[in-house]
Amino acid sequence: MADPKLPLARYTVLDLTTARSGPTAVRQLADWGANVIKIEDPKAWSDGSGPWDRRHGSDFQNLQRNKRSLTLNLKAPEGLAIFKRLAERADAVVENFRPRVKHRLGVDYETLKKINPRLVYASISGFGQEGPYRDRPGLDHVVQGMGGLMSVTGLPGQGPVRAGIAISDSSAGIYCAFGIVLALLEREHSGEGQWVNTSLLQALIAMLDFQAARWLIAHEVAPQAGNDHPTAIPTGLFKTADGYINIAASGKLYERLCHAIGAPELFAHPDFNEYRLRSKNRVALNAEIEKRTVKRSSAEWIGLLNEAGVPCGPIYTIDKMFADAQVQALNMAQPLVHPQLGRQDVVGQGVNLSRTPAQMRRYAPDAGEHTREILEEHGYDAAEIDDLKKRGVI
Repeated sequence: MADPKLPLARYTVLDLTTARSGPTAVRQLADWGANVIKIEDPKAWSDGSGPWDRRHGSDFQNLQRNKRSLTLNLKAPEGLAIFKRLAERADAVVENFRPRVKHRLGVDYETLKKINPRLVYASISGFGQEGPYRDRPGLDHVVQGMGGLMSVTGLPGQGPVRAGIAISDSSAGIYCAFGIVLALLEREHSGEGQWVNTSLLQALIAMLDFQAARWLIAHEVAPQAGNDHPTAIPTGLFKTADGYINIAASGKLYERLCHAIGAPELFAHPDFNEYRLRSKNRVALNAEIEKRTVKRSSAEWIGLLNEAGVPCGPIYTIDKMFADAQVQALNMAQPLVHPQLGRQDVVGQGVNLSRTPAQMRRYAPDAGEHTREILEEHGYDAAEIDDLKKRGVI
């Protein structure tokens, strides 16, 4: 059970989602206390076709924590009736079907709001609920290209490069969760639910932020900038005696950097003594800086530059990142105990609340692990549940 003091503990969420974007959205709600019921097809689950999606694999365990699982055949009339009974008492339903699928199943917003006008219904799709591409399958890789991200990622002239994470999936999930919370807050005044929807494409374009604004406002098409910051120079990757470091020294920080690396002459240099010149001559400037940084180790520069007030940091692999003292202080590895897998760490939340922090209360469930428990909570007796199971409804 969730701690009743958690911010979302009073809400029940029906989770119809699969893949990544939808589960990401629901995980935000679950971590802050929502009673999440994950609806799964009794026949759909297998151990998966690859290591990334096996039920006991790292991805599933991380995405599906803090949820309970109910197996339910929505294509059977009895299964749909059970879902609608749950929806009568639920606060939110979250789905990431293609737009037409929810109507075909009879679990669309228009249908469900007739039985529960207070219901907040949330949808994530690849490209949106309307428009010429609404029925296309939407995957992160495809959307990264269509959303413009691949055109600004990678080294200049390298050609399109995918970001190293499923950023449109994750962004859509977080935006969706934010929309759900907004709708629940608004419901306190109106007494009515509403339809929240986003898409991988919409969320990714929103995440482009200043790069998108460069086109909309200044009509500049952002090029690839590689490891350099697109506009704040010098900011980027620099070689050291034993590896690489990131340095961010644009604006007033540039003078500090020049003195810290023992090159005060670079501050007054006619090619670099003004912001626009540093941007225009970034390749030459970076080369001058790197002539100095290669003379010391990464650790030496990180200490020296930060002491001088110049932002600087290491380039970590994932294992080294989690070993860092600051990351450990942030508690980004959160422990859970699985009855079969034992102790395992999942990824912590990206925000802190001082009195009611997120809690890792429950391991990712096995398929249908809580079916009987959930149905009993909604008024079904043991004989009814046994009969539903025998007939393949649950």
